[in-house]
Amino acid sequence: MKSILDFQERKNKKQKISMITCYDYTFATIVADSNIDCILVGDSLANTMHGFPTTLSATVNMMALHTAAVVRGAGAKKFVIADFPFMANRKGLTATMTAAEKIMRAGAHALKLEGGDEFTYKVVTHLVNSGVPIMGHLGLTPQSVNQLGGFKVQGRDEKAQAKIKEQALRLQDAGAFCVVLECVPSKLASEITASLDIPTIGIGAGPDTDGQVLVLQDMLGMNPGFKPKFVKTYFNGFEAIKEVFNTYHSEVEAVDFPTEKESYS
Repeated sequence: MKSILDFQERKNKKQKISMITCYDYTFATIVADSNIDCILVGDSLANTMHGFPTTLSATVNMMALHTAAVVRGAGAKKFVIADFPFMANRKGLTATMTAAEKIMRAGAHALKLEGGDEFTYKVVTHLVNSGVPIMGHLGLTPQSVNQLGGFKVQGRDEKAQAKIKEQALRLQDAGAFCVVLECVPSKLASEITASLDIPTIGIGAGPDTDGQVLVLQDMLGMNPGFKPKFVKTYFNGFEAIKEVFNTYHSEVEAVDFPTEKESYS
């Protein structure tokens, strides 16, 4: 995928979209050579790359740094979306535009912005009118984890469902080119997807969204202690990589590495 037009084309043709998070140059080169459609430089980098318990510790500078690394790795092969971090769009319009400029200048093709309140719509409209493509994010919005009372499914009752549906439509009206739906009932995600002209990307939102996104480290099994219901682990990365490290250690101890092959004469 090369532009936001490709997202709309996929929706129109009922072709699913695959998105994966990525935070560094090396993994970006691998994703770039894969069939994955697009990359999200998520504020989840606060967890996966920096060890913080939530995404709240991600900053504009962190997002710009990791975005630049990913873009260098992905080259022109993948469409790259970067997260707007916690509070970056809540300090006034000038500060918001400065933050957006910094991340976009780092190479992002679009920004993802959480929430669906009145203030968010105004920010989305202004950013879109300024040339910044915006992906919305509704349902479980990790930046609001303390307000939501923890990481849990959203939209369980009719009132909450109606609110998320309205938020999705308003984000579309504000100019968002796509909306992420996180941890909402499958039926709700399906109804929202059918009601929108723009595509939806699900994570813990069932199979009927227009696409799916997963955190790279989660799908590769890099964090064995983290296994939420919506994650499918495609590889036991933690154990596989640990075994490689242990093999290297054993060969060093036994003087099996380096051999003449790995040495200069």
